[in-house]
Amino acid sequence: MSGSAGHPWISTSDEESTERMLRVIGVKDVEELFSDIPDKIRLKLEDWLKLDIGFGRPLSEIEVRRLVEERLRRNIVFNPPPFMGGGVYPHYVPPLVKYIISRGEFLTAYTPYQAEISQGLMQAIFEYQSLVAELLDMDVVNASMYDWASALAEAVLMAVRVNKGRTKFLLPANMNPIHKKVVEAYTRPHGIKLVEVGYDRESGWLDLEDLKAKIDENTAGVYVQYPNFFGVIEGNVKEAFELAHDKGALAVAGVYPISLGLLKPPGELGADIAVGEGQSLGLGLNYGGPYLGIFAVKYDMRLVRQMPGRIIGLTTTKDGGERAFSMILQTREQHIRREKATSNICTNEALMALAAAVYLSLLGGEGLRRLAEINYYNAHYAQRKLEEVGLNTRVFKGDFFNEFPVSFNEVKVEYRRVHEALLERGLHGGLYIGGYYPELGETALYAFTEMHSVSDIDRLADSLSEILRRLGGG
Repeated sequence: MSGSAGHPWISTSDEESTERMLRVIGVKDVEELFSDIPDKIRLKLEDWLKLDIGFGRPLSEIEVRRLVEERLRRNIVFNPPPFMGGGVYPHYVPPLVKYIISRGEFLTAYTPYQAEISQGLMQAIFEYQSLVAELLDMDVVNASMYDWASALAEAVLMAVRVNKGRTKFLLPANMNPIHKKVVEAYTRPHGIKLVEVGYDRESGWLDLEDLKAKIDENTAGVYVQYPNFFGVIEGNVKEAFELAHDKGALAVAGVYPISLGLLKPPGELGADIAVGEGQSLGLGLNYGGPYLGIFAVKYDMRLVRQMPGRIIGLTTTKDGGERAFSMILQTREQHIRREKATSNICTNEALMALAAAVYLSLLGGEGLRRLAEINYYNAHYAQRKLEEVGLNTRVFKGDFFNEFPVSFNEVKVEYRRVHEALLERGLHGGLYIGGYYPELGETALYAFTEMHSVSDIDRLADSLSEILRRLGGG
C-alpha cells in the first residue's frame, strides 16, 4: 500500500489510516497480519502482480462474460435428471417458490438480530415451523440447521446434554455414511462414544438383537433412519424406540420428508427428536447446497431448552392486542450466550425455510400424498424393469420407497465401467455404495422421483441392457 493515495471508495485505505490501525493492533505491517499462513501456500502481493491467467492483460466486461459463458457451456445438464440416490434427489420446484424467495425483502435479509422489527420474515419462519411440525407429528421445530448431517450431529450432542453423565450414542449401520462422518467430526472433541448397530442382511432393517446387546444405561440416544440409506422402509423403528425409552435414552428419527406422504410420521412412532433434509421441499439440487436441516422435538422443556438454533413464537401486542411474532428462543453464541450456547450455527437459513413453507403450502396434504405415491410407484416400476435386464434389484427383501440398491455382482461387471458407459449415453447412473459397504460388492443406489417418466426409466433399462451385452455381463 506504500505510495498509494488510497481508494476513493474506501475511507480508511490511505497510508496514514492504515499505519494508525496497525499501531493500535500491535503489528508492524499488513504482511504480519498473515504471518500464521505457511509461505508455501500463500500468495503474496508481489505474486499477485505477476499473476497471469493466460491473457496477458485485463479483460473487458464483455470479454469476461463471454469467457464465463464459454466455461459454463462445458457443464452437462442431464435430461432426464440423475438416477442417483443417497440423500438428495431431483424434485420439481414450482416457479412460484423461486419467485417468492427472490423478493428483495426475503432474498437480501441476513438474519433478524432486532427480530421484532422483521414481522414479515418472522411470520414466514413461524409458518415453516408450523407446517413441518404437522408433517412430522412433532411439537416444536427450530429454524433451522444447515443440512441433515449437521442436524443429526446437533441431535447427538443434545441427547448427551439432556442425559447428563451418559456418553454413548447408537448409530445404525444402514444410515447415510456421509452423515455418520459429520457426526463423528462434531462429537469427537466431546468424548462421545459412537457405537454402530448392525443391519439384517436379508431385510435391510436395523438388527434389533444387535441393538439389544449394545444399548445400556450409559446410552444417551438411539438413531434410526427411516427410510434407511438403502431406501428400505425401516420396519423396526417403533421397536427400536421402545428399547431406547426402556433404557432412559432418547429416540432420534432421521426422515426423508416426501416419504411422509405415505409413511407414518416420526412423532407417531415414538421419536423424541426428528431430523431430516428439507432439500426435497422446493430447494432443487443447487450443485450441493444450500440445503435445509430439519430439527424438531416433542414438547418437553428439557428438550426445547436444549434445542440448537432459534424458535419463533406467536403472541399479541400489549397495546392493541394485535397478532405479533417474536423470537422466543435463541441459543446461538451471538445472542449473549457465548460459551454457554448450545449451537454456533450462524448463517441464516430462513430463505431455505421460506422455500420449504411455500412448497408445502402449494402442495397441501393431498398433494404430498400423491407426490409420495408417484415416487413410490416409479421406483417399483424401475425395479421390475431393471430386473428384466438381468440385474439383482432385490439386494434386500424389505419394501422400499423411491430408491433401492442394484447389484452388478451377478453379471460380473465392474460398476465403474457401467457408469461411464451410461454417461456416454447422456444418463447419470446410481451412486456406487460398494466403498461404504464392501459386503455388497459392485452395488449402486438408484433413485426415482416424479422427475423420471416411464419413458425415462425404459431408456435407462434399455441402455443398461446394451451396456451389459457389450461388456459381456448379460
